[in-house]
Amino acid sequence: MTEHESTQSPTTEGLTVSPSLDFVVETTQIPPETAFVNARTLRICYLAIVLGAVAAFVAQGLMSLIGLITNLCFYGKLNTSLISPAPAVEDLGLFVVGIPVIGAIVVGIMARYGSKGIRGHGIPEAMEQVLTNESRIPMRLMFLKPLSAAISIGTGGPFGAEGPIIATGAAFGSVIGQFLETTTAERKTLLAAGAAAGMAATFGSPVSAVLLAVELLLFEFRPRSIIPVALASSTATGVRIMFEGADPVFMMTNLQVPNGTSLVIYILIGGCLGLFAVAVTRAVYAIEDNFERLPIHWMWWPAIGALAVGIVGYFAPDTLGVGYYNISDMLLNNLAVSSILFLCIMKFISWSISLGSGTSGGTLAPLFTIGGGIGSILGTCVNTVIPGLGVDVRIAALVGMAAIFAGASRAMLTSVVFAFETTLQPLGLLPLLGGCAAAHLVSSYLMRNSIMTEKIARRGIRTPEDYEADVLDQVHVSNIMTRDVVTLPSQQKIVSIQEWLASGDKGTSHQGFPVVNNQGITIGVVTQRDLLMPDLSADQNIADIIRRTPLFVYDDCTVRQAVDHMVNHGVGRLPVIHRSHHSQLVGIVTRSDVLSVFNRRVNDAQLQQPIWRSGAQENK
Repeated sequence: MTEHESTQSPTTEGLTVSPSLDFVVETTQIPPETAFVNARTLRICYLAIVLGAVAAFVAQGLMSLIGLITNLCFYGKLNTSLISPAPAVEDLGLFVVGIPVIGAIVVGIMARYGSKGIRGHGIPEAMEQVLTNESRIPMRLMFLKPLSAAISIGTGGPFGAEGPIIATGAAFGSVIGQFLETTTAERKTLLAAGAAAGMAATFGSPVSAVLLAVELLLFEFRPRSIIPVALASSTATGVRIMFEGADPVFMMTNLQVPNGTSLVIYILIGGCLGLFAVAVTRAVYAIEDNFERLPIHWMWWPAIGALAVGIVGYFAPDTLGVGYYNISDMLLNNLAVSSILFLCIMKFISWSISLGSGTSGGTLAPLFTIGGGIGSILGTCVNTVIPGLGVDVRIAALVGMAAIFAGASRAMLTSVVFAFETTLQPLGLLPLLGGCAAAHLVSSYLMRNSIMTEKIARRGIRTPEDYEADVLDQVHVSNIMTRDVVTLPSQQKIVSIQEWLASGDKGTSHQGFPVVNNQGITIGVVTQRDLLMPDLSADQNIADIIRRTPLFVYDDCTVRQAVDHMVNHGVGRLPVIHRSHHSQLVGIVTRSDVLSVFNRRVNDAQLQQPIWRSGAQENK
């Protein structure tokens, strides 16, 4: 027995098809179109602006805290300026090995007795809250995450500050959404706005911060979400300019105009960085798996990872701390190939072991350092082996920096725009687009999950990969509804209806029937299950067994609105009323009708035979 079947009027006396109704009383509210901007969106925009400003000040505070801890631990002085630990290594000698270990022990204690959520680089944890916990991040993370990150990085951890700042902004946005009356979607928007503001406040990259939120947190592109996130990101960047000016984070001299040959080389370099992104991701999680096998409590794992940080830092001081200056030197082509190779290898060893141990820190800066170094080396090798191709080593380093992040995180557009915003070199845009696309292609082909999603995927959480328009929002109810509606008169006796159902005539296969009174007004819907209940009296009228007030949907509503209406009220079918003529019942929409919307999507994914038509055939 099917739920969606075109029928004619049954022959049983008293049953009618598609009556003309005099009027319809609307007793329930049809869900609005959720993509539109409304008064609540304006409220979220206001909150996002405030959130952006607060996140920018928090970012400045975290940077100062990192500087304070670095100066105290490595130089023994009170100063909040951000400084590299590298120059202090010569004076400290082997004592430098113990400083990261002490910091890691503190972080481990904070994770054990404060919140386990401070472990990791922040973005996967925020993604998990979005996907599984209605974007609810505990308030304590708003304080513990930046503090733990400042201790980790300030004592020499080879991480960037951007990951913890992004996680802190996300936590702050989530907490605001929990204190106020908000929907889950609005809370997710505030979380993403805080994360975007954190990134924008760190790098002065508002557009790429918005793209990061879209690609890794929002999983949608709607005005109600993208506008608040953009406002938060813009506000945070404005506050950052007040403190640090508008100069790009990574200064570069003017780049060489790419030609066709060099563009191909840059794309190939991007593809190579896609391979490195896969290798880096698998190595990090292999190290994490090995830590899981250790016969000691996870609270002590960061100390073990920090031991590697200290040992590597003793031999390669530039691996300690944030190390943004390393990226700048590569982009300016100020380092020899041997120095870059040594730095990349040692940075990878230090960062991967430390991150795999579960300490608190970011991934962006280490990946940019490693990717920029590999890109610079590849560009130099090409110029050495085949000179005259027009390859600019600085562009190669820029492509490498962005491409490894695009391959590792699958945030391709974020990577392209970020590299541009942090250097303000428009001539690098075309090579960046080609290189990041190649890295994304290689990484997606060879690796199912990214460095951001592998951790939560192992917990059984599936992360959206495709951001496409909701097909249900693109179809009107009038396009899928059943137009030949079998209705039942409210005064009809149950026994006669049961006899009609038993006859198997046309129309009896429907699962639900609108019920109309003597004036032709729809007063409810009954199902076959309602009509065949064993405790019904044969003398009862159909009106007596209606269990809920009338529900309906207009013919110009979207299928998404109809589905939301069904879900909200727990029904499987809705009468369809003409918008202009409230007295006219024009059809009924069922769950089977809704499923029919996906037929085209399924058909579009099927392989089709190629079609070839000769010129003679085309002219016929």
